[in-house]
Amino acid sequence: MKDMTHSADAATVEEALAADNHQGIVDSEGATALAMQNTLLTPRFYTTDFDEMDAIDVSPVRKDWDTLIDQMKSDPNKGHFKKNEDWDHVDWDGMEPKLKREFIDFLVSSCTAEFSGCVLYKEMKRRGNNEDIVTLFQLMARDEARHAGFINDALREAGIAVNLGFLTQKKKYTYFRPKFIYYATYLSEKIGYARYITIYRHLEANPELRFHPIFKWFREWCNDEFSHGEAFALLMKTDPKLTSGVNVLWIKFFLTAVYSTMYVRDHQRPAFHAALGVDPDWYAHEVFTKTSTISKQVFPITLDIDHPRWQPGLVALQRANADLDRAKKAGNPIKRLTASMRAAAAFVGLLTIPAIKHQVPASTRLEPAY
Repeated sequence: MKDMTHSADAATVEEALAADNHQGIVDSEGATALAMQNTLLTPRFYTTDFDEMDAIDVSPVRKDWDTLIDQMKSDPNKGHFKKNEDWDHVDWDGMEPKLKREFIDFLVSSCTAEFSGCVLYKEMKRRGNNEDIVTLFQLMARDEARHAGFINDALREAGIAVNLGFLTQKKKYTYFRPKFIYYATYLSEKIGYARYITIYRHLEANPELRFHPIFKWFREWCNDEFSHGEAFALLMKTDPKLTSGVNVLWIKFFLTAVYSTMYVRDHQRPAFHAALGVDPDWYAHEVFTKTSTISKQVFPITLDIDHPRWQPGLVALQRANADLDRAKKAGNPIKRLTASMRAAAAFVGLLTIPAIKHQVPASTRLEPAY
């Protein structure tokens, strides 16, 4: 395995990604280069107004807040993210090449997303003085660091690892206002829960399709995602303006963006889903249904995922994105422009589907539903 040092630069990792593009990621430089990318479909690193977040008063949700913090302090998954006798031998060399490429892409993307949360939460903990907020973000950073490290351990068996320290220093940070952090991160954590538990239950019923042992860890893993989502639900509950008025439009935008991004990204990995015995369209609908049900705890709307325009719109967006990717690789600016316009039109079409309004319950707290 090649080991990147902090003296490496963005050009080095971009060259590594270009070199590996025809055969998939084959070393740590390529994995780190993939994690370094900043596109609409790749996980990003975020920064925000930490002073505004530090000023949050959790008094309106104090009872639920203390219950959640006590649960997180008890650290039920303290010893979970370690390999044990259930960790089977993985024949990376014998894995079908296309599956190996897509699975590594899945792991690198997942590692980057988990570490992105860790970086954001650690920065809030470092900058804050509000004991409630600092405690929460310290606990969430702990969990996300474990998740990212565990995925990286799995990648090391393939002779690959993402240089997380390099990412912290070199990856571009995107500024989001705190309310946008709440919407995006809440949905990221809840859709993460829905994704993990859907795969876990599917493989529990079909163990012969479990081609890698990491999937055995998904149930407890998704409990961490669920708890993190609960925390952001409580943060939003501290200020009713965050989920009313014009902010409902922002909620709809983030719901549409998160759902459509997941759909497009998953359709980039056909061999991965075929190996799991999962149809990406079925999987997307299952995950969207679970996430929509959960998000009713705090959002006053859900997307109409059964609307006649919803699925065709997702398909149109996915096809436009595939054409855009081909145009970029071919260096064709005309096809790139037309594909971008088609993708934008498809997204606007999804965004204009009327949302389903509902009454938000008084109680925010939920429990994982398996």
